[in-house]
Amino acid sequence: MRLIGITGGIGTGKSTVTDYLQTRYHLPIWDADLYARSAVTTGSPILKAIEQRYGAKILQPDGTLDRHRLGEIVFSDLNERQWLSAQIHPYVRNCFEIEIDRLAPDGTAVLAIPLLFEAKMTDLVTEIWVVSCDRITQLNRIMTRDRLSETQANTRIHSQMSLTDKIDLADFNLDNSTNITDLERQIDRKLWWC
Repeated sequence: MRLIGITGGIGTGKSTVTDYLQTRYHLPIWDADLYARSAVTTGSPILKAIEQRYGAKILQPDGTLDRHRLGEIVFSDLNERQWLSAQIHPYVRNCFEIEIDRLAPDGTAVLAIPLLFEAKMTDLVTEIWVVSCDRITQLNRIMTRDRLSETQANTRIHSQMSLTDKIDLADFNLDNSTNITDLERQIDRKLWWC
């Protein structure tokens, strides 16, 4: 069984890598972000705990989570980020474990886990690929994609483990600082060298 853990910093291109692995190689992609979203669906126990902690203002008028408002809270306060992680990470881990149990013994799957190290989920994968890029590129991608100011984007970058530390702990680094062709070439080499 080959379980490839994809991680990296915000805005480094993790989704670009997983999209390519799915499209080009037809590998199943299990995404922690999707599982985290399902953890806070309307009426879920986790959403109720979030509402109890922050009040009704954390919800949209339709009862769904106001992700922007929650982001403002957790990205500026380490204690709140840790509290939220303690609610969501066990749910996400369980989702991955269910998928792994269903995978054939000779199968390959990709686990997209942005907080792979922080959430202590490295035991779920057989190898770790970090997607990285230079700081200016990362900052510009976040500001453009999420419509954030430079200060807000920097706050999100600093809220995560450093890319240098992730690279040091990983089996392979995919440098996404140049262009998509170069990134795809790195992915192809890594997938077939193992």
